[in-house]
Formats: sequence, structure tokens, C-alpha cells
Amino acid sequence: MREILAQQMKDAMKAGDKVRVGALRLIMAALKDREIEMRGTGKIVSRADELALLTKMVKSRQESLGIYQQAGRQELADQESAEIAVISEFLPKQMDEAAMKTAADAAIALTSATSIKDMGKVVAALKDAYPGQMDFAKASAIVKGLLTGS
Repeated sequence: MREILAQQMKDAMKAGDKVRVGALRLIMAALKDREIEMRGTGKIVSRADELALLTKMVKSRQESLGIYQQAGRQELADQESAEIAVISEFLPKQMDEAAMKTAADAAIALTSATSIKDMGKVVAALKDAYPGQMDFAKASAIVKGLLTGS
């Protein structure tokens, strides 16, 4: 991913796209920070870790976007929207609710979950199988509904 980011950074600099350059720098800095954190544990940053980081960055900016819009700070809201668009380019397509329900059913069958006590195993299986492809807060609610029969 670093090579792709570096190339896109060069292209954005040549094009004079300051917003894109800034967003790409934010992504590169966050990935570098994650690598430094992982160095102490002896692990390497996996693709799943990268996707989780990018998802977290998007979610944070979406929260800020809502706050800026409520406060009437349109210029800051526009900046957050632009950053969300750039970061989202590096994430896989998000699953819709029907696809999440299908995936949750499969994960429940795979883990032999029978009650709400097994919810952690099911969500962990979904995180392993679909990193960055779904909103796990929504997925957790779907799994809970399926396990409780509601």
C-alpha cells in the first residue's frame, strides 16, 4: 500500500491538488505510526491492520463532519468530506445490509453459535473474513438480532 500511496502523492503534487496531498500525507503518517507501534511487539502491519486503520480514519472524519455541519462551519465540513473521499478510495467496497446478514448467517454456522454468549466469536470471525468491508457496529447489531431471534 505504501508504494501506491507514494505514487499517488507524486501525482497529486504534480497536479497541484493540495487537498489530496494533505489527505495522502495523513494516511501515510497514520500507517507509519502503526508500524512504529507494531515494531515493539515484533509483528508486522497486515492488510487487515491497514484496512482497520483506514476505516477508523473515515469514521473519525464522519463524526467531525457532522459536528462541523451542525456548527455551520462549511469550510471545515468540506475539508472533512474531501479527506473521507480520498481515504475511502483505499478501502474495499462496503457491504450492504443484506450482504452483512448473509455473512453473519455464515459466520454463525461456522462458529456453531447458539446464544448471545457466542456473539464475540461470531463478530471475530466476521472481522477476520471481511476486514474493512463492513461497519462492525451494524454487523454486531445484526448478529445480536440473529442470535436472539429478533
